Amino acid sequence: MLTSFLRVALGARIIIGYNACAMKKLPKEASPKSAPLVVFQDVTKCYADGFTCLDAVSFTIDRGEFVFLVGRSGAGKSSIVKLLIREQNPSSGSITFDGVDIATIPHQELHHMRRRIGVVFQDFKILPSKTVFDNVAIALEVTDAPQNQIQEVVTNVLTLVGLLEKLHSFPAELSGGELQRVVIARALAHEPDLLVADEPTGNIDPAASAQILEVFEKINKMGVAVLMATHDDRVVDKLKKRVIRLDNGRIVSDVQEGKYA
Repeated sequence: MLTSFLRVALGARIIIGYNACAMKKLPKEASPKSAPLVVFQDVTKCYADGFTCLDAVSFTIDRGEFVFLVGRSGAGKSSIVKLLIREQNPSSGSITFDGVDIATIPHQELHHMRRRIGVVFQDFKILPSKTVFDNVAIALEVTDAPQNQIQEVVTNVLTLVGLLEKLHSFPAELSGGELQRVVIARALAHEPDLLVADEPTGNIDPAASAQILEVFEKINKMGVAVLMATHDDRVVDKLKKRVIRLDNGRIVSDVQEGKYA
């Protein structure tokens, strides 16, 4: 997983390890490594006003796979992200993560699964009064991680995203692209199996977008699966990864080495 790849990438001893702790608390029937990491099976999501944002959606994501989720605004991309981290529940159908139906995970145990799914938000969700180091460290502090491990993990993930020289800077001193890299570093702190990004290049310029794309490629090559919801056709067309297209809450195409259009 990410730990061993980071050892190679950074040439240093890495201590992350929280993924293993989280795994122990997931149900015993977790799937074998050859099985898909994520399975959406006939997932439908309806709201109280009668609006259906997802209609019988089915797809899988393999371990280490890079998948783009595309479609116009309102097509259902963000709903898939919310359902995956169980911020919302489906109206019908099932969602499994590593062989476990996430609907069966007790609410008090959800944080163990969520630590295995790193989420990169479009609006950053950065604490303006905290330094770059502290904004990343908070992901580990809430788990009562030892200070020496926090220091090492934060240093390593900031190195990975190219921001080590900014560790003492405050958000107001950073560009949009740098802020997004802080969010990515924070999402990596728990050594996730899956990195989910919801419009990660939506608020930054093309040059910064290219840098963010390089970071995601690097992370994916380390064996971390990536699910990226995006409107950015340049990003999709450049990477030529698998592309799932949504329209009116339905999957209308699922193409390997696809393009945006």
